[in-house]
Amino acid sequence: MLRKLLKHEFRATGRIMLPVIGILLATSVAANLSLRYLLGSNAWFFSMLGILLLTAFGFAIFGVFIVSFILMIQRFYKNLLQDEGYVMLTLPVSIHQHIWSKLIVSSVWFIVTALAVILSCCITAFDLTIIKEILWGMGELFQELRKLQAYYAINGTAILIELIALAFLSLVAMCLQFYSALAAGHSLPTHKMAWSVVWYFGLQFAFQIIAFSAIQILDQINFFSWDIFHLEIHLDAMAGIHIGMAMLIFLTVVHGAIFYGITTFFLKKRLNLE
Repeated sequence: MLRKLLKHEFRATGRIMLPVIGILLATSVAANLSLRYLLGSNAWFFSMLGILLLTAFGFAIFGVFIVSFILMIQRFYKNLLQDEGYVMLTLPVSIHQHIWSKLIVSSVWFIVTALAVILSCCITAFDLTIIKEILWGMGELFQELRKLQAYYAINGTAILIELIALAFLSLVAMCLQFYSALAAGHSLPTHKMAWSVVWYFGLQFAFQIIAFSAIQILDQINFFSWDIFHLEIHLDAMAGIHIGMAMLIFLTVVHGAIFYGITTFFLKKRLNLE
């Protein structure tokens, strides 16, 4: 059933995101033309047109991020907390599947948005001379990578996978912060959106206090100066990087799990659709 929810979500969000990304790419082409031809023109009209096209490209970059962010909140709010919630919550689907369908789709669109912005910047800066230099540089880079030992190649691949996992989990945790606040705010009978804002800042404040208190407690007991399990363990730089990435991933999972628990609790036990 999760697959059907994902299919429905991608269709609903794609109707909005794909045209917005298309506009971004179109403005990037226009920005490239303005950089290459219009801005250097002696005619006032064409010079001003080039500036306007570059400005439009800047607004398009800003707008695509805003749209993806608002859409992430709007889909959760509209499907589960408004009138559609009466239908969605009667489907033979668990609350967990509802939440994960929103999380996966939102995270995918955030990633697609970032890739689209990178592609649009490449289109804007596109020039045959620059492309030749980039390709030559990539060729040199691949030549150097081929000379690396298997040890560094494997570790480099592992770090890349860890970065991708950390980025995805960070996006999920960010979504859950807003979902938990919306779910908690809509457990009350009136002024639900206002209470959702209060819950958001309240949860953020509480989490910051807990994290700060935990750091202070660990510092008081000299935890950070202990050797691991009181053993003298010597780690090389690469192992230290992997341990650091593992700790970041673990903390991100814990952070997201807390807000996931809050979201599921209020959706299951306290949701007020009236």
